[in-house]
Amino acid sequence: MKTKWFSWLSHPESLLSCLTLVMLGWICNVDPTFLQWEVQKELSTHIWETALMALPMTLIILTGGIDLSIGSTMSLCAITAGMLHQHGVPLPMGCLAAALVGLAGGWFNGWFITRLKVHPLIITLATMAAFRGIAEGVSQARPLSGFPKSFTWLGQASWLGIPLAGWLFLGCLALCAWIMHGHRLGRYIHAIGYNEVATRYSGIRVNRILLGLYCLSGLSASIAAILFMARRNTAKADIGVGVELGVITAVVMGGVSIFGGRGSLFGVCLGLVLIHETREFVSWHWSRDELNLLALGSLLILSVVFQQLLGHKRSS
Repeated sequence: MKTKWFSWLSHPESLLSCLTLVMLGWICNVDPTFLQWEVQKELSTHIWETALMALPMTLIILTGGIDLSIGSTMSLCAITAGMLHQHGVPLPMGCLAAALVGLAGGWFNGWFITRLKVHPLIITLATMAAFRGIAEGVSQARPLSGFPKSFTWLGQASWLGIPLAGWLFLGCLALCAWIMHGHRLGRYIHAIGYNEVATRYSGIRVNRILLGLYCLSGLSASIAAILFMARRNTAKADIGVGVELGVITAVVMGGVSIFGGRGSLFGVCLGLVLIHETREFVSWHWSRDELNLLALGSLLILSVVFQQLLGHKRSS
């Protein structure tokens, strides 16, 4: 009986479910107002940008790569759309330009990784600083606002109680699930993570797949930037600060191996929920945003330690 219990609990999805239930039970004792439906509905609008960027990040980490530049790409895309709007360009064209900037940023990362064989950690760390510097330099660190109501409506509209951004995430989640489990591309992504050299010798176009994934990551950052602008009616060079930490933590906490080849979207979704509820409660109850980083790091360490201990127990 104990062996079956440890075997079940050693799965990342099971562990995250237990951690989430324990945390919600503790919150219920400390401040039950936080769990009221109206409060949760209002706070749920903060999760969708991170959730959208977590999907391509999952695919990238499955290949053994990483993208640290998504937060800076998000900032640069928002500044692009905001600056063009201020100079009289119609906002739909500005959003299209932001999407192209996101794609270009992802392609830039992917080109260095696939053609020049630069490690993903190095090139995305460099572009993280470069893109943020460009965004701050172009905007002179000034917030841009005053977008039309027809645009900000996108950040407020909902259907069946779920914001439009939430429906967009669910559609993208279904597409990623089909790719991972119902299409050969999903098998190729896992194969690259397991053994990239063997995958290349199998005749699979590894460079094309990796380049596409990094372009997809840049595109998701641009969509997140547009959604943020619509929700907050502002575009700033610092909107993406720390976003990459939350995204990567959710993916790794969800059981996706940083060495590639192993992970599930269900675990990533559980990781997103756990991180979101923790961060929102810290801000809600203590009104100290600096505690969010401490809570985020503690959650990641806790989940990894439990996975290691329970995984070792199961193997023993």
